[in-house]
Amino acid sequence: MSRRAVVIGAGMGGLLAAAALSTTVDEVTVLDRDAMPEGPEHRRGVPQGRHAHLLLAGGLDAIGSLFPDADVRKHLLAAGAHEISLSSGVVALTPEGWLHRWRRPGPHLLTCSRALLDWAVRDLVTTHTATTFHQGTVTSLLGTADRVTGVVVDDSTHLPADLVVDASGRGSRTTTWLSEVGISHIRERTVDSGLVNATRVYRVPPGAERFPLTVVHANPHLSRPGRSGMVLPIEGDRWMVSLAGTRGAEPPADPDGFLRYTLDLPDPIVGRLISGAEPLTGVHVSRSTSNVRRYFEKAPRWPEGFVALGDAVATFNPAYGQGMSVAALGAQTLAHEVRHSGPAAPGLSRRVQRGVARSVETAWSAAVSQDVLYPATLGGHPRPADRLITAYSRRLMHAATGSYKAASVVWDAMSMRGGPTRVLHPDALLAALTGPLLGPPTEAPLTPGERKVLAALDRT
Repeated sequence: MSRRAVVIGAGMGGLLAAAALSTTVDEVTVLDRDAMPEGPEHRRGVPQGRHAHLLLAGGLDAIGSLFPDADVRKHLLAAGAHEISLSSGVVALTPEGWLHRWRRPGPHLLTCSRALLDWAVRDLVTTHTATTFHQGTVTSLLGTADRVTGVVVDDSTHLPADLVVDASGRGSRTTTWLSEVGISHIRERTVDSGLVNATRVYRVPPGAERFPLTVVHANPHLSRPGRSGMVLPIEGDRWMVSLAGTRGAEPPADPDGFLRYTLDLPDPIVGRLISGAEPLTGVHVSRSTSNVRRYFEKAPRWPEGFVALGDAVATFNPAYGQGMSVAALGAQTLAHEVRHSGPAAPGLSRRVQRGVARSVETAWSAAVSQDVLYPATLGGHPRPADRLITAYSRRLMHAATGSYKAASVVWDAMSMRGGPTRVLHPDALLAALTGPLLGPPTEAPLTPGERKVLAALDRT
């Protein structure tokens, strides 16, 4: 008997859900309101698509597990992505000071435009699975509170399915759809720091092709709005420059104001770099940045045949770069469960939802414990647990400014490798207690060659 799965949404979460299901069902249909572009082009359905995205090591591992016949890392690098070592390829100013750069191993991350990443992963899905893509808008679910049996597309077409996966993103209508079939009382929490993203793309200046990823982090410990900026390499010999400011310190949309904002960051290195670079685009601004979590795993009832993944479950302040990796880990959970027991097994949906919640919880705690510290944040104040997390995180980050062991713990946590207990491992606790073995650099830790590049570009 033929089995069909329907995935709602063709963003990163939907693409990876399709890959997760492709080995256990006969047909996977992905529905999206946008037509799929031929190449790496921006889509209206990806509101954060023009801003900086990082594919963390844990997310890359999870994606790789969904495509056992492909080398995902090589595929993305061939498409134009950049691979950057967290130990040596990043210049970062944290609230505790500049981080040392180490000539020792560390996890890597990949950087490219979101459009390229989606296109490259979509190519993997179409090449290695039997997934089909259709344009259409899901308007409701078929079935009852006990079992979802399909979806209604564009208010008229009924599409039956053995399993429906909602990966429709930040604008998911899952709670509405579930209430229509008789499931309600789903708890939801929003923590909104009012963060605004502003991004502009520049041509990489000659001689700066190997300049490290550069980031000035916001400081949530000063009782004032946070401001941050990042310069990261993307495909096509370009720099993507993304700024972020919480409520009361929003970056502007005009080019002159954009540059002034970079120079007013806690360190002006981002502005000094781009003051001598050629802009290729205008300034793109986005305000859809709140942390929103839907606690589906705690719902008193949950229907068989229905799963929610990715941003449909939780969205995060994009400044922390976790969203795509959380979606990948959720898809990995889905793949494990359907391979183990089949897509129609009793209790599958509930097990997947609980597994997804575990990877969400790690990212949620990291994001919210920081965002609630900004003075104009809506939706919460620091709780005792948030203060405890913050105190330990600050001590660990202070140690990481001059301790390779502490930095390794921070990199593993950032990369979403090793689970939330990694930061509580005895070696992590010892590194935090010991503190930095070297004093933090007094200025950006650049090589002599990098300093020459910066000086040549600086028009300030």
